[in-house]
Amino acid sequence: MIAVTFALPAESSDFLRCLTNKTRIDRDGVRAIRGRIDHRTIEVLHTGVGEKICRQRLVKFMSARRTAGIRSGEQDQQFDCLISAGFAGALNDDLQIGDLLLAKNFSTVEMSETRGWLSGLPIHIANLLTVPDLIDSREKRNKLALTSGAVAADMETQFIARACAARGIPLLSLRVISDTPGELFPASADVLFDIERQRVPIPKLVRYFLAHPNRIPQLIRFARRIALARKILTDALVAVARKL
Repeated sequence: MIAVTFALPAESSDFLRCLTNKTRIDRDGVRAIRGRIDHRTIEVLHTGVGEKICRQRLVKFMSARRTAGIRSGEQDQQFDCLISAGFAGALNDDLQIGDLLLAKNFSTVEMSETRGWLSGLPIHIANLLTVPDLIDSREKRNKLALTSGAVAADMETQFIARACAARGIPLLSLRVISDTPGELFPASADVLFDIERQRVPIPKLVRYFLAHPNRIPQLIRFARRIALARKILTDALVAVARKL
């Protein structure tokens, strides 16, 4: 049994299409999706963006699995491995859109084997930083790269790693670069995503681009970059799931 986490469905949509025998399941009020890749059972959880909702959903998701095993009289149904997947923003210009990052500071599986499974893909092994907010400034990214030693940032992996460590679940942190200091977001972070409500603020987004029509081409390019990154991540995840 392998768990794969993404922050949002925008990251997981291509991967979910690769699963067969998909069903929706409920884990203590948290929705997940179960399916198969070859003979392996996969459960996909959307953690949400940021610490608060990620920790809440993980606790329910993991605790519900343990309880289910006990109630059925079977052995504890702990996952054999959890893959923390999704997008990450590069902190320097060494990484490009679509590059894959194996976070060596969070992953507890054998990294050399994983890299072999992904041969032919643009893979890097380096440190990942978990931050509290989307970073929409080149200057802030460059400063974080210097002070942290990380090459990219996300908003969830640190908390996923803690949850896995507490339960003895091997973790693989696999992220794809969706934005870089030279190719930032087409608008400020608060325009693109409302963390409190966990959704894109459509009215605010529309008003922004109506007021700044010259930025619409950047939005289109951003959407294309996201689609490319999602496809590369999906190919990598399917390859890893078949080998784990």
